[in-house]
Amino acid sequence: MAKIEGIRIKNFRALKDITIGKLWNTSTKPITPLTAVIGKNGVGKSTIFDAFGFLADCMRYDVEEACDMRGRGGFNRIRSMGVSDPIEFEIYYKENPKSRPITYEIAIDLDRSERPFVLRERLRQRRVGQKHGRPFSFLVLNEGKGLVWKGDFAGISLDDNLEIIDIFAFIDSQDAQNIAESAETERVELNNRRKLGISTLGSLKQHPRISKFREFIEGWYVSYFTPNASRSLPLAGPHRHLNSEGDNLGNYVQYLEREHKDRFKRILNSISNKIPGIEKIDTMKTPDGRLLLRFNDRGFNDPFYAQQVSDGTLKTFAYLLLLEDPSPAPFLCIEEPENGLYHRLLEILVEEFRNHTKSTKGSQIFVTTHQPYFVDALKPEEVWILEKGIDGFSNIRRASEIDLVRNLVDEGLLLGSLWYSDYLDEVKNNAL
Repeated sequence: MAKIEGIRIKNFRALKDITIGKLWNTSTKPITPLTAVIGKNGVGKSTIFDAFGFLADCMRYDVEEACDMRGRGGFNRIRSMGVSDPIEFEIYYKENPKSRPITYEIAIDLDRSERPFVLRERLRQRRVGQKHGRPFSFLVLNEGKGLVWKGDFAGISLDDNLEIIDIFAFIDSQDAQNIAESAETERVELNNRRKLGISTLGSLKQHPRISKFREFIEGWYVSYFTPNASRSLPLAGPHRHLNSEGDNLGNYVQYLEREHKDRFKRILNSISNKIPGIEKIDTMKTPDGRLLLRFNDRGFNDPFYAQQVSDGTLKTFAYLLLLEDPSPAPFLCIEEPENGLYHRLLEILVEEFRNHTKSTKGSQIFVTTHQPYFVDALKPEEVWILEKGIDGFSNIRRASEIDLVRNLVDEGLLLGSLWYSDYLDEVKNNAL
């Protein structure tokens, strides 16, 4: 399954310029299958979470709609204060462990009418056997115009010092016209500059690499789950996946119950052993066609319904059931999964997350948290520390990069306990 190895975010709220993990031109280690960002209130954890949500919304809708959705308030509210440069993202990912990494770059700015649009977009990948140097671009768009390379292999050869503006000077030349009309490349012009080029071109069969990347982002699960949403009474009808709000939890249970009966029984047995007191979980259709989610508690003959179950039980059930999706999302992004959970459940949840990432069809999981008990169950290489700089913008560092912290954890000290005592901040400040 595809995995993100690194991401760079520029000019998105408090994230003026941060990099998490490995990019094509860095020697840092990739982010781990389970990655957690920790930090105090107000340092930008929710902003990192929303950066992934914003990219996913740009893919599903367009950049203008994405700027206005989920209370973002428009482009000028999400661009870093005092900055006039575009919002930029760079994602470095692998389609599978043996494939060559692909880099996706996008810049979003305001046009002359002060509306958000896609300023630049590029996909690039090194050729087979190429270990060094600038990767070859197989999609280059500037304000909706550019070149795209067909097929699975090569791209436009770029010198190390060649910038994207030079590419388009080259495209306008007669030589570029000959290349654009060859069997390998084609000149493209999008009719909607607010839609991502990968969204448009990724639907075409002759662009398999673009299609795979489009499917990768479209498959992201960015959780906006709230227990109250999952307590709603949806109309009966099976849903193949749990949606990001969680208001179709009963429908998702109905699907598993109907299409994967034996597996569902094993799942419920496993979950009931992890959630204290729960013996059985099923659904019931009401006379008016709505769906009730029922929890049988040990010691009680009558079931409790989702409306009566605690937030913690409902959240734990939803997260554990999400991990059992027969066709899981490649990337799960969850903000503060610890909210409402009994502290002894947090270690179980971390282990379930980690075990899921290790499975053959396991997703990559990215969480933000400020709960020390959750961090206690994590490894230093899985944890990134986010802080506010004196300029008001966030900076980030991997916990495993701090030698003393790594050594203390090796000696048996818990990472969350070190963070709870502000020791990670003190060590970091002394190390800088």
